[in-house]
Amino acid sequence: MIETARAPLDPPIDEDAAWDAFVRRDRSADGLFVVAVRTTGIYCRPSCAARRPRREHVCFHPDAMSARAAGYRACLRCQPDAVTRDRQAVAAAIAILEAADAAPSLSELAARVGYTPHHFHRLFRRATGVTPAAYARARRGVRATEALARETSVTHALYEAGYAGPSRFYADSERRLGMAPGQWRRGGAGVTIDWAILASPLGPLLVAVTPRGLARIAFDADGGDLDMLFPAATIRPADAATTARIAKAIAATPPPDPLITEPARRTAFIEAVSRALLSAD
Repeated sequence: MIETARAPLDPPIDEDAAWDAFVRRDRSADGLFVVAVRTTGIYCRPSCAARRPRREHVCFHPDAMSARAAGYRACLRCQPDAVTRDRQAVAAAIAILEAADAAPSLSELAARVGYTPHHFHRLFRRATGVTPAAYARARRGVRATEALARETSVTHALYEAGYAGPSRFYADSERRLGMAPGQWRRGGAGVTIDWAILASPLGPLLVAVTPRGLARIAFDADGGDLDMLFPAATIRPADAATTARIAKAIAATPPPDPLITEPARRTAFIEAVSRALLSAD
């Protein structure tokens, strides 16, 4: 009986691109593949700080398991096997932050995933582009806008979103809503909103700004999305200067680790772009 060939579980590695990432010690390639060196019998992360071997002595494997099966052993310097554990810890922390009504402290979060606070803070930021606290603020901001759309009272909305009290909510919301919470709930009454949709590493990104801050930043949206959210506002395409400022913030924001979930990548990227825009004001 002839066995039908099965498609590979992973796409083939682009060896020219992998070699280029290895030469550049590209941290964003860590976890996408490992680099095995025939002359030493060792496999490494692409970002390993060790001296680079000659190209003909190198081969690439999709993961550490594949490299070990081929007879290679892990580099003691860059510890490529730790990449999987690090990613699992970041994924677990994201799940905790998504589910929490009140964000845990850095110490508590790090302890729950088995890391020291300082190391995990650096690890989380490297993977997502934002700190755990910033990611938690982003999720709370999303809950706040959803609650404002449902609730008849701003006070009810802020507590439903997870804020401990009005002072923190109002301190956060002025610039992150681009208007007073009451105006946001009333469909942007009296507000002028300038918007643009620009390319980003994660897809087209809608950014809508007011003189006071950010009214909306989202993927999978268009100008009509703003019409539904802010029927009482004046909505217009952004001018060249505003569009350039938005484009600069997007270009300066690297995409998060491609192996974390797409919703988490988008949340982190939106938060990083938001912070870049708000800090530029």
